[in-house]
Amino acid sequence: SHMKRRVKQLGALAGFEKSGHYFFAEPVGRGYDCGLRVAVEICKLMDRNPSMSMSDLRRALPQTWATPTMSPYCADTEKYSVLNRIVARLVAMQEAGETVAGRPIAEVVTVNGARVILDNGSWGLVRASSNTPNLVVVCESGESEAEMRAIFADIDAVIRTEPGVGAYDQTI
Repeated sequence: SHMKRRVKQLGALAGFEKSGHYFFAEPVGRGYDCGLRVAVEICKLMDRNPSMSMSDLRRALPQTWATPTMSPYCADTEKYSVLNRIVARLVAMQEAGETVAGRPIAEVVTVNGARVILDNGSWGLVRASSNTPNLVVVCESGESEAEMRAIFADIDAVIRTEPGVGAYDQTI
């Protein structure tokens, strides 16, 4: 998964997704989610930091800004061909040296859609929903809310070139 690759790339001990999925790297983790392991590690963390509450520990984490999961309508019969064209445009943007949110595109991961990763680690994702007639769009910035909004605006501009894509269920 993207998160496991990113944890390994950064040498991090853990990675967490807003969906609730998480991954602990070795020596703590075993390569899969385990609620008991999480409970043990949180107890150890609190024991090492007796003057801090769980809220204090959470506040010590780096801040990120993320969109909600947004789903523009796209008919089931069209969504995969529409997505393939969007992915091709995003890959072409990277190859042409274009930017998203004014930043260079470091990588476009094309597994199950496109995750556009910027040079600072911020990203935008577009994929097809597996169970509804929609695309799925999520963006995240480690820099600022303004950058997160700019990532969405640039990704949405590519999505909007497709006439088969309709209104979002929600936006930022």
